[in-house]
Amino acid sequence: MVICETVSYGYIRKASLKPWDSISENIQTCTGNDFVIDSQQSIGGGCINEAYKITGKTVPGKKVQTWFVKLNQANGLEMFEAEHRGLQEMADTNAIRVPNPLCSGIAENKSYLIMEYIELTSRGADPLQLGQQFAAMPKVTKDQFGYVCENTIGSPPPINPPVKYCLTFWQKHRLGFQLQLASRKGGGRNLQRKGEQLVCRFSALFTNYQPKASLLHGDQWGGNCSGDDEGNPVIYDPAVYYGDHEADLAMTELFGGFGGNFYSAYAEVFPVDAGYPVRKILYNLYHILNHFNLFGGGYATQAESMIDQLLAELG
Repeated sequence: MVICETVSYGYIRKASLKPWDSISENIQTCTGNDFVIDSQQSIGGGCINEAYKITGKTVPGKKVQTWFVKLNQANGLEMFEAEHRGLQEMADTNAIRVPNPLCSGIAENKSYLIMEYIELTSRGADPLQLGQQFAAMPKVTKDQFGYVCENTIGSPPPINPPVKYCLTFWQKHRLGFQLQLASRKGGGRNLQRKGEQLVCRFSALFTNYQPKASLLHGDQWGGNCSGDDEGNPVIYDPAVYYGDHEADLAMTELFGGFGGNFYSAYAEVFPVDAGYPVRKILYNLYHILNHFNLFGGGYATQAESMIDQLLAELG
């Protein structure tokens, strides 16, 4: 999760310096068309990666092409490869628009990810359409929870080993993992003690609920969605895995929510179980613990309060 992510435009300069030559060559290889970069435009706001809009022409047709490029240090390649895989998997559902990934690689000690450039509007997406389309994506399911690779929400990587049961996945690879990190971060004995109690007991929240392993965005807050120039919803910056659809839905409520029309439209496509209002606290606890492990501060107090709520529900 990158809570300072925005889309704002910066300066434009001629793309004459490396790694742009190598990136241009890779675009040619992947598209089968000659491509020469005319300009690169820095897009500010990202906390982890550099981001650019690059524009160029094909030769000899002179057709203009525009791409979105993320850059990081060379050791960021696995992160970009995971994002590439996740974007492609979401795009293949045809449920909701995502930037189609083109390729990733390393050039001049920089890792990069190249994807479709989508002009986003300041109006954002229509909430009804967003709710309907976002609910359609988790209709795609698999037999196991987790994912084929690790990916990124901030710096600590989510641990995604495929497992058969949702409870096992959350006990070991979501809450358990974040609590271990929080202990090393100095989260305090009460947080650790109560967290361990919750890990042992929260299965009672699933007594009459058996979630399927659904395709999830994994980091779906308001900063990771918008609308294109035709008003179609667009989602991006994923941390894809297969899990309970309620986990994605819960995160949409974590930082202000998406509005009543979104949730009513979602429920029409994917009805929400009666136990969701309590389980969403469990699912969002993971993100608050992750925020504590990233940023420290008051997130530990917020996490402990959420654990208290859940333990009170469990009696």
